[in-house]
Amino acid sequence: MLAQIDWARPWYDAVRPAFERLEIEGDSFLEAFNRNAAALALRNDAGLLLRFVPQAALPEGRAYEEFIGATGQVPTRDNLHDFFNGLVWQTFPRIKRALNALQAAQIAQAGIGKSRGPARDAATIFDENAALLLVRDHEQGRALVEALRGHRWLEALFERRAMFGRDAQAWLFGHALMEKLVAPRKAITAHTLVVFADAEVLALEPGAQRAWLDGHVAERLEREGLNTSAFTPLPVLGLPGWWPEQDAGFYLDTTVFRPRRADRQGASHA
Repeated sequence: MLAQIDWARPWYDAVRPAFERLEIEGDSFLEAFNRNAAALALRNDAGLLLRFVPQAALPEGRAYEEFIGATGQVPTRDNLHDFFNGLVWQTFPRIKRALNALQAAQIAQAGIGKSRGPARDAATIFDENAALLLVRDHEQGRALVEALRGHRWLEALFERRAMFGRDAQAWLFGHALMEKLVAPRKAITAHTLVVFADAEVLALEPGAQRAWLDGHVAERLEREGLNTSAFTPLPVLGLPGWWPEQDAGFYLDTTVFRPRRADRQGASHA
């Protein structure tokens, strides 16, 4: 199973260090996860030590997020989806803790129904499919973000490509997103949370930058909560250097790099 993952791909930069610390032999990863969780002293929002347990430990009818919040135990199946989830817990523990607290609080308030509600829905989307886009807080950085939010893909990802790595850095967070990218397709799109920062943060070495993001985004979630309007769509293989042959024509493929809906509607009335 794990042999399917191409660790050289840039979209695994965030979780690669956690994987390398595991020293897994074969496909069995639960014991290695718990060794690493203990070494990192991972805890849930209630302060309980985090442990990864078989899926069968989750009682029937009990909400997954509430169970983690109440016990510190993360039910984990033997598949790529839950494997990446465990790596994200070991990579961005403060964000995962804040998300779990938000989800558990929503369940306590509204119960488990057919509809999650906007806050829990946003937290679930973030947990499964988010990317974090760290952008330098200056005129060019804000112009880049405005181009992305305006779906001006050629401008943002081709004409401004030199900004990536220097003034903009993408970190994947969503474990379902990572699972999908085991078999990369051009249409795979992240729900992206933009994080503005000073030049000093963009200049940090990767481990320190990752730790800064973990703390900053967790505090933002605790302070502001989350709703789906916070997300900007981003076809991840459009990130400069993340896929070969990214010429101008690559970004003119409107089946993937779609104009904003209002722009499409305006064009239909033109």
